[in-house]
Amino acid sequence: MSTLKPVIITFVILLFCACNNKTTKKETLTEKAPITTSKEVSLSPSETILKATIAAHGGPLFDSANYAFSFRGVNYQFKNNGLDYKYTKSYQKEGKQITDVLKNGTFFRTINDSAVTLSKKDINSATGAINSVIYFATLPYKLNDKAVNTKFIETTTIKNKSYDVIEVTFDEAGGGEDHDDVFNYWINKNTKKIDYLAYSYKVNKGGVRFRSAFNTRIIDGITFQDYINYEAKVGTSLKDLPKLYEAGELKELSTIKTENIINLNNN
Repeated sequence: MSTLKPVIITFVILLFCACNNKTTKKETLTEKAPITTSKEVSLSPSETILKATIAAHGGPLFDSANYAFSFRGVNYQFKNNGLDYKYTKSYQKEGKQITDVLKNGTFFRTINDSAVTLSKKDINSATGAINSVIYFATLPYKLNDKAVNTKFIETTTIKNKSYDVIEVTFDEAGGGEDHDDVFNYWINKNTKKIDYLAYSYKVNKGGVRFRSAFNTRIIDGITFQDYINYEAKVGTSLKDLPKLYEAGELKELSTIKTENIINLNNN
């Protein structure tokens, strides 16, 4: 009996300590909870609009999306896994099969399944090319990146529909080769989707573009859109483009079509 009593006392002490530890953990979790709530409340007007827009276009489905599509005869694939991503571009040139892969910021190319070495200039160019196509095909998902800065511009009307306008700029670090481009997005106040977008760029003597969405469709929960691409004079304010568009004063340049879309997660 005398041997058993110290064992029981030790057990009770350990149990008491364990209970204290559990209480401490619960208190810690309770203290952290309001911080998350505070961050959500402190969203800026542009961030609030963008959050609703991303949700309307597919929201969390983008985080694990794995789709293939074609654009101007070239095959593309984007595969997301949380913060990890892999973009693939596959095409034929001069009888050779070329595959470009951009995985978490690292680019590499194979020709007929053999790895090739590219100059830094060629890598930057190829990276920009694949990034650009995926960027527009998956709008507005990439607007959630850390290098993106947003600002609410105004509420306006285009063809009797009401829109929130947000401006998007990019940090030099993480913003890509064209980080100094400026975008405007016209987000339908009713559907929360992007009906129009415009951007100005400085490379190749600069330019101004305006795009009008059409052929909007939802494929397994994610919205894809095609666009009619218009040109405006260099120096034209992005804010003025909707009026020029409604007046028929923009020059139509091309049609941006994302075709043959396949959800590879279903295969």
